[in-house]
Amino acid sequence: MAEIKFEIVKEMGILSESPKGWTKELNLVSWNDREPKYDIREWSPDHQKMGKGVTLSESEMIILKKLVEKIEEE
Repeated sequence: MAEIKFEIVKEMGILSESPKGWTKELNLVSWNDREPKYDIREWSPDHQKMGKGVTLSESEMIILKKLVEKIEEE
């Protein structure tokens, strides 16, 4: 299996933390030297291991923000 290269370009914030110290985070991540995208996933404390997550383009993130704002209005 090919190694996945990643760089956390900007740490946006922590959503939650597990008892084992892993954190679910929103970050701007560049995968395999590509354009950075918004990324939500769990990370080990040293950011060397990661769980499965979801990656969003800027346009998808804008749509998600609008959907969250609708929840806040209810």
